[in-house]
Amino acid sequence: MRKKETKARSTKKKKATAAKTPETKGETQKKGAEAPENDALEEENAMLKQQLEELKDKYMRMYADFDNYKKRMIKEKSDMISMAAQDTLSSLLPVLDDFDRAKKNAEAEDGGEHFSEGIALVYQKLYSVLRQRGLEEMEANGQVFDPELHDAFTEIPAPSDDLKGKVVDTIEKGYKLNDRIIRHPKVVVGK
Repeated sequence: MRKKETKARSTKKKKATAAKTPETKGETQKKGAEAPENDALEEENAMLKQQLEELKDKYMRMYADFDNYKKRMIKEKSDMISMAAQDTLSSLLPVLDDFDRAKKNAEAEDGGEHFSEGIALVYQKLYSVLRQRGLEEMEANGQVFDPELHDAFTEIPAPSDDLKGKVVDTIEKGYKLNDRIIRHPKVVVGK
């Protein structure tokens, strides 16, 4: 019986080994199949990392664009506020011109009309209020004619050689509001 038991045991071992062998072969096949799956996972992981980097870059660009937009809007709003009074001040400019003409006529030696002290005070007050609001007069006489700064009304022969191409006389004053020209001076240019 021992022989039969030994034979039966050896048969069982062979069967067990035979049974293990296919599993081992299957495991080997699985391990071989896992290598391509690992490669595919690594490729997918690399693609996801690349997409993440692209999205981060896109986010940073959009954030920078939005930040620039905010800064631009703040600047435009500030400019709009500083120039809000332009229409009002522009409508007051003819009043200033009338004051200038009246003052010039009263100060002329042959003028019979005297520029009263009260009118002089109103004139000074009006000018000071407008200066506080950012209005400043543009000086043009004796400067080199610049078509971006001056409106040439006419050209006359220059009284001297040093006034050629320069402003000889100002017909109407020019004004700036917060360093922006709101009215160009009308000038006579020497040729």
